[in-house]
Amino acid sequence: MLSFLGFCMIATFLLLVLTKRLSVVVAFVLVAVAFAVIGGFSVDMGQMMMDGILKVTPTAVMIVFAILYFGLMIDVGLFDPLIAKILNFVKGDPLKLVLATAVMTILVGLDGDGSSTFMITISALLPIYKRLGLNLLVLACVVSLAAGVMNIIPWGGPLVRAAASLQVEVYDLFIPLIPVMIAGLLWTLFVAYILGKKERERLGVMQPESFRAVAEQAATVVDSKPASKLFWFNLILTIMLMVLLVMEVLPIQILFAAAFAIALLVNFPNPVEQQKMILSHANSFVLISTLVFAAGIFTGVFSGTGMMDAMASTIVLVIPEWLGAHLPVVVALTTIPLSFVFSPDAYYFGILPIISETATSFGIDPVEIGRAALLGHSTVGYPLSPLVPATFILIGLVGVGFGEHQKFLLKWAFGANIVMTIAAVLLGVISF
Repeated sequence: MLSFLGFCMIATFLLLVLTKRLSVVVAFVLVAVAFAVIGGFSVDMGQMMMDGILKVTPTAVMIVFAILYFGLMIDVGLFDPLIAKILNFVKGDPLKLVLATAVMTILVGLDGDGSSTFMITISALLPIYKRLGLNLLVLACVVSLAAGVMNIIPWGGPLVRAAASLQVEVYDLFIPLIPVMIAGLLWTLFVAYILGKKERERLGVMQPESFRAVAEQAATVVDSKPASKLFWFNLILTIMLMVLLVMEVLPIQILFAAAFAIALLVNFPNPVEQQKMILSHANSFVLISTLVFAAGIFTGVFSGTGMMDAMASTIVLVIPEWLGAHLPVVVALTTIPLSFVFSPDAYYFGILPIISETATSFGIDPVEIGRAALLGHSTVGYPLSPLVPATFILIGLVGVGFGEHQKFLLKWAFGANIVMTIAAVLLGVISF
């Protein structure tokens, strides 16, 4: 009975979200309440929901302070000098331009917001691509790959969803994935080199005099604010933060909270300016934090009632033993196709918990399933999916057709998925 009720609960949630009858947050809360009452758990559902909220609270706290920190650093122009040097490095060479596109996207992608990454990077580089006559599908492809891999960072959407859904620590998911991310970024640079070399062979290299004016025009898009006098302080603080994060000296939430407080005080000594800075980035973290808390309510009921365990037991009966042992790799390699069927919320909160609980029956740690899911769905797969709004921001800015973009990017995205999966297996991040 619990298994049947669980499948109905997930199916109802997916139906409401995929058909856009309800927003994800509303669906999480109302479906959880409805099925707790239907299952006869109305007396205990309050405690179940609170347990779920408490488990995801550290994740929500991390999101708020991470977004605020990197938002502040972008506001004060921490990355602008490096971006200007990248544009100066190009000097009319298509190969250098495509490689610079990858590096610039990686830097801008540190804020964890795919939409803003697309807007900043493409706005700066599109005039140069057009002036040199490069294929705009190359721009869309390289930006997609770099932004997709960077989407794994803890304050980005996918890892937050995976941590909240599986109720595991952000550190346990992210730290082992760092070398896998590096492998994905190296693949992105390799793809940029291949595509850039083809464009150089097709177009040649523009003379520096002709290129200088358009490069300056592009630089003004990125560097539209006065340079900060605290550049070196901000750079050292950011480097220290990243080192301490990897060393796990303190919980990630505390590291970002402390770093943000220091950066805010030093860069904006006036309390009024501090408040304005926080409010300017409120939209970036309010929605995703609300989503995480609503997910905590949903997963609290889903697991507290025993539905998740019952569903997993049912699925175990139909999965062959040989396949169950390889679930992490199966999940990793099927994430891109599933991104065409399930939105990120539907996949991480509707599908992933069931797979994870099923994997537990085969002796596989749920955190491995979370890492495997991050190797494709909503990372290198999200710029391909018609279910992700940021995809349409990307193709709208570049000015290419959605079908053309998918066809051009698909093989390179699958390549990134395979490279990162192999790296994850070889490094022991997921088991084979």
